[in-house]
Amino acid sequence: MRVRILLLIPASILTGLLLPIPTQAQSDAAKIFKTNCVLCHSADGSGDSPTGKAMHAKDLRSDEVQKQSDAALGEVITKGRGKMPAFGAKIKPDDVTKLVAYIRGLPPKK
Repeated sequence: MRVRILLLIPASILTGLLLPIPTQAQSDAAKIFKTNCVLCHSADGSGDSPTGKAMHAKDLRSDEVQKQSDAALGEVITKGRGKMPAFGAKIKPDDVTKLVAYIRGLPPKK
């Protein structure tokens, strides 16, 4: 009985440490999107915000955006393009990768 309890404690600690990682990563990406992207691209990625309409922001759910490679999307986020500013000095490379994954996970355009 004592051995079984001792074996369960490390397993439960590891489980507690490992399970929140994907949730935390997703939460981080959502927070990064909300902080840096929502003003122009809207919460749903549509670009239908007043600022987005004025700036002609891309609909991140569109085929035009979604067909781009992860590297291409990461480059646009990092270096900017057209009226979109560069975020490379503000967003870390690992977070750019998370942001690209977040954009890929936006609900499809209807």
